[in-house]
Amino acid sequence: MQPKKDLISIKDLNIEEINHIFEVADKLKLDPVSIGTPLTGKSMGMIFQKPSNRTRVSFEAGMTQLGGHAIYLGPDTIKLGVREKTSDIAKTLTRYLDVIVARVFSHEDVLELAKNSTVPVINGLSDLSHPCQALADLYTIKEKTNGFKNKKLAFVGDGNNVVHSLLYICGKLGMNFSVATPKGYQPNKNILKEAQDFAKISKAEITLSNNPKEAVKNADFIYTDVWASMGQEKEAAKRKNIFKGFRIDSKLVSLAKKDCKIMHCLPAHRGEEITDEVIDSRNSIVFDQAENRLHVQKAILIWLLVENK
Repeated sequence: MQPKKDLISIKDLNIEEINHIFEVADKLKLDPVSIGTPLTGKSMGMIFQKPSNRTRVSFEAGMTQLGGHAIYLGPDTIKLGVREKTSDIAKTLTRYLDVIVARVFSHEDVLELAKNSTVPVINGLSDLSHPCQALADLYTIKEKTNGFKNKKLAFVGDGNNVVHSLLYICGKLGMNFSVATPKGYQPNKNILKEAQDFAKISKAEITLSNNPKEAVKNADFIYTDVWASMGQEKEAAKRKNIFKGFRIDSKLVSLAKKDCKIMHCLPAHRGEEITDEVIDSRNSIVFDQAENRLHVQKAILIWLLVENK
């Protein structure tokens, strides 16, 4: 038996593993029945501190389609570190489950769960990273274009957990990535440095600025996210004022390539970070991204629970 593997950060995946996940996702998407039900008899625990649409439904549906069973453990059920220590929760759930998905506020909680669990732990979102989202995003880009080389992804908005995971995966796969944030809202400096180190190897260009117009210039894909994430509600009014020059509208999109595709991880605050006109345009691939969460996460489950045994 191989040592237990987790999916905590894109940083921990090598290029071969990322490409393999994409290949399995291709098979699952093309013919989901052909792969059968390899997770029959397997149980997945879903520790969610935050509400969820895409993450919860795609993981639950995916586990069911693969023959397994998902158990939702909401905020009032587990209360990480409140009712009992996170390490004790991990050690207990390990005795019942085959895999744990954690959608939490603090990245430290994901690390603590993984450290004390003997079954795979998947980061379904933390304040630091969102690896499942970034994998689905680059998988979607792969579907729409002929490889990642000489292609440019531009992100306009907050340098948040999604940006951190996109930095890592673009750096590893060789996709040019330009990020524009307001001053004071840049991504984590250490993650940016690590991603740029990966990019040196893959020959990608990763740039950071406070200028949305410069960021989207010649972009093949433009990406945005909400200006205030869950847990930042008290900052929402302040952020609306700070980010008002970072809205994705038709004027900004016109500065990118003519057939530039539009991306958003959802949920979208229409009229804030993106206009209706842009998100509903023919170049929007937002709902392709959402669908691909299902296929990519099924591939992740197979990789961790079947192929890594």
